[in-house]
Amino acid sequence: MTNYEALGLRPVINAYATVTKYGGSLMPAEVLDAMNAAANNFIDLAGLQRAVGARIAELTRNEAAYVTSGAAAGVLLAAAACVLRKSPGAEKTFPQLDGLPHEAIVQRHHRNGYDFGVQAIGMRFTEIEPDLDSLRAAINERTACIFWFAGTMNTPEDIPLPQLIKVAAAQDIPVIVDAAAQLPPVDNLWRYTQLGAALALFSGGKDLRGPQPTGLMLGRSELIERIRPISSPNHGLGRPLKVGKEEMMGLLAAVERYLGLDHAARETYCEDCVALWLAALNPLAGVRAERAFPNEANQPLPWCRVTVDAAALGRSAHEIVAAFLAQEPAIAVSPLNETQFHLNPMTLNPGEEIIVRDACLRVLGGG
Repeated sequence: MTNYEALGLRPVINAYATVTKYGGSLMPAEVLDAMNAAANNFIDLAGLQRAVGARIAELTRNEAAYVTSGAAAGVLLAAAACVLRKSPGAEKTFPQLDGLPHEAIVQRHHRNGYDFGVQAIGMRFTEIEPDLDSLRAAINERTACIFWFAGTMNTPEDIPLPQLIKVAAAQDIPVIVDAAAQLPPVDNLWRYTQLGAALALFSGGKDLRGPQPTGLMLGRSELIERIRPISSPNHGLGRPLKVGKEEMMGLLAAVERYLGLDHAARETYCEDCVALWLAALNPLAGVRAERAFPNEANQPLPWCRVTVDAAALGRSAHEIVAAFLAQEPAIAVSPLNETQFHLNPMTLNPGEEIIVRDACLRVLGGG
């Protein structure tokens, strides 16, 4: 039988987050059923992309939608769409950028590892300070778009997104919001575009619990239409960023499921998990546990921050994180620094919070 154990690997209970290195999230039955059904038939991929996009757009109150091969691929394709937006025929020679707008404006503190998708097509960033004067001064005839990276990079010093969009709209510059991990809340699926963002990008394999190598691009039809000629199954820059029929149908099922979830009950479950861990951990010597909010991706869910006295316990938080992975079953928790780590309930199956608690008692309490 082909499984992880046959390859010498151990499955992991994920008390870390919807991080890519542990597989994002687990696909529920509805998603797996949709993917299995899709795998049994051939289909015109371009037509399927249009049909799935139209249905997702309808569900999420957007003008258009497109399934990408992950949110990072969405960054690349969104940047390409903005370059090509006003240049019919340029897709034939793209990514040659001669004569095309090729600069993306970004607030300096929003730079991150995912913005390499913009640079991969030959664009360059113009970094600005978080104020409207810097934004206005940076816009010129070479400006293709403005990127806003949502989540933990957001600070009170940011240019407020509605104000940034207003300045951009006055100059006919599209604003792209990378909101890969910004679910929940569910209304983010339409909030950014209703504010006036041209496109909003989400991961399909995080809280949506669709196939991990998928992403969701939501927003203006004019921009999504610009990337179709250069994307799979057509030839062009986006051809390597292929999305299969199974993944498209799986993501559609994931969106349908997500919109129907009882999100309040899910929040209650997370609060109950954190309360369980606090009650178990705080009596332990050398350990302090506290509820932290929001969680690692700035999502409105609680998680548990654990601070350890390394001298009292005889090992650092990083060594404790490694000890959790050595448990049976292996448990992934989120390291923070030499004295702190986090326990995250959002990626657990019901009942696993008990397994995590018991592992904490063994690892931290010596029991």
